[in-house]
Amino acid sequence: MKLKHFEDWGINFVLIKNNKRISLLRYWTSRYLITLCIGLVVIAIISALWIRHTTLENRLDMTKLMAEEIADRFVDISEGRPSKGDVPGSLTDRGRFMNIESDPSIYIVDTAGTILSSNRSSKQVFQQFPRVILQNEENVQKLRLEETGRDFYVVKAPIVTQDYSFGWVVIIELEDNLTRVNQEYRQLAIMIISLALLGWAAIYFLSRRLANPIKDVARAAKQVQAGDYNIHLPDDMREQEVYDLVQSFKEMSNRLQTLETLRTELLAGVTHELKTPVTSISGLLQALNDEVVTGEDAKEFLALSLNETTKMKKMVEDLLAFNSFAANAIPINKENHSINEFMADFIHQWEVIQEDELVDLIFTPLKKDRVVQIDPIRLQQIITNLLNNAGHAIDGKGKIIVTLAEMNNELTIDIKDSGSGIPVAEQDLIFERFFRGEGKKYKIRGLGLGLPFSKMIAQSHGGDLVLIESTSSGTTFRITLPLMS
Repeated sequence: MKLKHFEDWGINFVLIKNNKRISLLRYWTSRYLITLCIGLVVIAIISALWIRHTTLENRLDMTKLMAEEIADRFVDISEGRPSKGDVPGSLTDRGRFMNIESDPSIYIVDTAGTILSSNRSSKQVFQQFPRVILQNEENVQKLRLEETGRDFYVVKAPIVTQDYSFGWVVIIELEDNLTRVNQEYRQLAIMIISLALLGWAAIYFLSRRLANPIKDVARAAKQVQAGDYNIHLPDDMREQEVYDLVQSFKEMSNRLQTLETLRTELLAGVTHELKTPVTSISGLLQALNDEVVTGEDAKEFLALSLNETTKMKKMVEDLLAFNSFAANAIPINKENHSINEFMADFIHQWEVIQEDELVDLIFTPLKKDRVVQIDPIRLQQIITNLLNNAGHAIDGKGKIIVTLAEMNNELTIDIKDSGSGIPVAEQDLIFERFFRGEGKKYKIRGLGLGLPFSKMIAQSHGGDLVLIESTSSGTTFRITLPLMS
C-alpha cells in the first residue's frame, strides 16, 4: 500500500493506492471470463431476439394456413360436398398444431361482421365483429388492446366459392403467446452456459500452461539472485515465445555463472600478478639489507628490483587507464592522418624493437590513400596490443599480415597471424575484463585488460574491435574506423 499526502483548501487527504499483485493465471482467467460472459450475453440477446422474430413469422404463417384450411372446409359444406371435417369441431384445440401453449380465438363471420361460429364460449364472444378489421386489405394485422396495452395479431382468410364471398375466418392471438418459446430459450441458455464453461476451462488450462513456465523462470530468477546458478528449467514448451524466454534465461544464468567463476579466478589472478613483483622486490631488498650480497651482485639485485617495480607500475597504470576509460574520463584527441603513412611508420617502429626475427610482418596498404580522424597514441595502443598478442601466439617461425581496406564507408584494419588460434570455449570471453586464456595464464604475465581496453578505445573512435575468426591455422582481428566523407 502506498500513501500520498496532499493538501487542498486546507484539508489533508490521504490517497491509498493498492499495488497488490495477482497471479497471471487469475488475471487472465478472470478477465477472459468477464469478456466471454459479456460476449455471450450479447450473443444470447441477439439470438433471443432472432428466435422471437423467426418464431413469430413462422407461427403467423401457420395461422394463415390454418385460416385458409378452415375457410376451405366451410366452402365444401356450403357446396354440398362431403366435408373434410366438422367445421365447428375443427375450431377447437388448434393451439397444439401451432406448437403454442394457448388456444387461439377462431371466429367465422359473415360479410356483415356477424359471428356465425367460434371456439370461445358464448359469454366470451362479442356479437358483431369490427368491420374496420374485415375491410382492411391486410390479411395479417397487428393491433393493441387499449385496456391492457398488450399487442395481438388478427389473421383472416376469406370464405369464397364461385367468386361469391360468404364471409371470413378470423383467428386472433396475443403476440406474447405467438412469441413464447420457453423450450428454445432453455436450449439457448444451456448452450450459452456450456460455451461459457468450456471457454473458461480452455483459457484456464491455456493460461496455466503459459503461467507455469513464467513462474518457473521467476523462481529461478530468485535462485540466481540468491547466488545459486544451478537452475533447472524444462525444455518441452511448444510455444516459441515461452521457449525463447526460458532458453534466454538459462543462457543468461550460465553466462552469469561463468562470469562469477571468472570473477573469482580473475581476482585471484590479479592479486597474484600484483603480489609476485612485490614479493620479488621484498626478497631482493631484504637480501641487500642483510648484506647477503655485495658488490656487483648487489647492483644486479637493485636492477632486478627496479625492473620488478617497473612491471608493477605498468600494471597499476593499466588498471587506472582502464577504469578511466570505462568512466569516460579520458578524452580522445582526434587528428587528421594519412592512414597509409601512419600505419607504415608505426609498423616500421614496431619491427625495429622486436627481438624475434622469426616472425615476418606483411603490410598491405590502401590502393588509394585516405585521411582519417584518429588519436594516434590510442590507435597505436590498439595495434601494439594486437601485434604483441599475434607474436605470442606464434610458436617459432610464422607471419603476421596487416591489411587495410574500405568496406561500407568504413576503414578496416585486419591483423592476421599464423599462430595456434584461440580455443572455441574462450572466444566469447576474450573481451571480458581481466580474462586470460589458459594458454597465457601461466606463460605471459598481465592483467587481462589488453583486448577489453583496445575495444573501448576503438569504440571511442566511433568504430569497433572484433574477432573475425580463430582456427588452428591462425587468428584474425579487425579494427573498424569511420572514414571522412
